Amino acid sequence: MSQDTLFETPQNENEPARPLPDMLRPQTLDDIAGQGHLIGEGKPLSRMIARGHIPSLILWGPPGTGKTTLARILAGHTDLHFDQLSAIFSGVKELRTAFDQAKMRRQNGKATLLFVDEIHRFNKSQQDAFLPVVEDGTITLIGATTENPSFELNAALLSRAQVMVLNRLDNAALKTLTQRAEKYYRRDMPVAATDFEYVSALADGDGRYFLSLLEQLFEYAEQASVEILTRDQISEIIQKRAPLYDKGEDAHYNLVSALHKSVRGSDPDAALYWFARMLSGGEDPHFIARRIVRMASEDIGNADPQAMGVAMAAWQTFERLGSPEGELALAQALVYLATAPKSNAVYAAYKAAMQAAKQTGSLTPPKHILNAPTDLMKDQGYGDGYAYDHDTEEGFSGQNYFPDEMERARFYSPPDRGFERDINKRLSYWQKLREQKN
Repeated sequence: MSQDTLFETPQNENEPARPLPDMLRPQTLDDIAGQGHLIGEGKPLSRMIARGHIPSLILWGPPGTGKTTLARILAGHTDLHFDQLSAIFSGVKELRTAFDQAKMRRQNGKATLLFVDEIHRFNKSQQDAFLPVVEDGTITLIGATTENPSFELNAALLSRAQVMVLNRLDNAALKTLTQRAEKYYRRDMPVAATDFEYVSALADGDGRYFLSLLEQLFEYAEQASVEILTRDQISEIIQKRAPLYDKGEDAHYNLVSALHKSVRGSDPDAALYWFARMLSGGEDPHFIARRIVRMASEDIGNADPQAMGVAMAAWQTFERLGSPEGELALAQALVYLATAPKSNAVYAAYKAAMQAAKQTGSLTPPKHILNAPTDLMKDQGYGDGYAYDHDTEEGFSGQNYFPDEMERARFYSPPDRGFERDINKRLSYWQKLREQKN
């Protein structure tokens, strides 16, 4: 069914008016906006339909990107019986019923396409229940999820399904939806071209939410008999939408990663942007403060030894001032870290030392660096030959401090930048003295 025929579909007069997102729900693959990487000539879903075979799929994407609609359209291209469940409202009983019915259909020569919305809401045992019926072909599973399948779905279930990633709708896709809404209402969008970015930003890539916004704007303009709404009118009509952010799920880890890597990449502007995104999404500033201290240690290290002090001072300042005043101190620390020289040499040295410690087991220190508080320990040679470094002319004895059974290792290799340039000089000097003395 094309969009033109969709617009002309009459409603029963006794039925309440359908929401605009439902009225404009795509009926074919070509109607789906913003997912050109999956649909169209030669794209994965189009190839599946052309072959006449739909495998089990996991549709992963943000809200309002067309996951449910896409599942319905795919079902229409098969001769499978279409069944639908929501993991929010379903449990073991509903799953057992769906599977039993699918098995009965299969005995009668009819397979089942089962669409499961919010499939990540099922626990491990519930997800495991899908394995035998997917594997023997009793059902073709199409699951929809807003969360990263790698974290939320069992590996065994993922191995039996292909993951298709749906993108949040960009402005081009939202303009396509705008044109369809204009055609439905038979008038231009009552928003100035300069305000389109404002309206689209409120949608945050959610096509369903965007159409709901348009519905409010069109109806208000019609009631007020105006062609173009002012920015103030738009703000009155639409309550600002909170950014898509869940502190306990995928969006949380994505923004944490973006913040940390922006600092590591020496981009203070990007770091401030992701910092603001996290705060506006409701992130606990204490969590960000802890992460800032981690950045100072992991990514700056001894290239700028003051970075740790700046990070700790910012955390302490936030603890004393609270929000929102204390958040400025966190922003200051972020900018300092982003503009500081970078080094992960200590971080890498720590990991290498941990690995060596696991590999070498319980080797004891060399006896010359062991204290000998008892006569027995002295008789065993504890402390023999120990050279007190301060007694040497250079303040450096060059003795071996590794276990006798272990070759000397080099864990810490500082780069020649920032304060570590000076550390490098000292290490090189001491290495020369060590070679001379041994």
